[in-house]
Amino acid sequence: MSLYVEIMRHLTQLFRKTLISVDLIIKGPEDGSIVLVKRAFEPYKGYWALPGGFLEHDQTIEFTALKESREETGLDIRVERLIDVYSYPGRDPRGHVVSVCMLTREVGGELKAGSDAEEASRFKEFPSELAFDHGQMLRDAGYLTPRI
Repeated sequence: MSLYVEIMRHLTQLFRKTLISVDLIIKGPEDGSIVLVKRAFEPYKGYWALPGGFLEHDQTIEFTALKESREETGLDIRVERLIDVYSYPGRDPRGHVVSVCMLTREVGGELKAGSDAEEASRFKEFPSELAFDHGQMLRDAGYLTPRI
């Protein structure tokens, strides 16, 4: 486990702090593809993931969605709807992180890897292993078939 992950885990336990993140299912403009980013940092370094990031003090979920999409993918988006809220305590090795997953549509910009991403790409078929519980988010949104 990296030092960053270990520090985050200890801080969330020490202060009994729950963090909030926003994860984005970004639909392509025409072809039905979904944007994923390859994580540049731990946890899950090198794994494909939904773009997203932490809610900062004085920000709304919607603002965070727009900001994180722009920072991680270079894309402007329109939020279409809430997929679900993912809150089970073990979903993130950094500590208790509650994620708000939003279905969005690309409306502008140019796809390019940004701040926390090694790569950004469009997928119609997804990698077998995704970071965190992002496979579950894609299943809940109807983009992956449920596990049997």
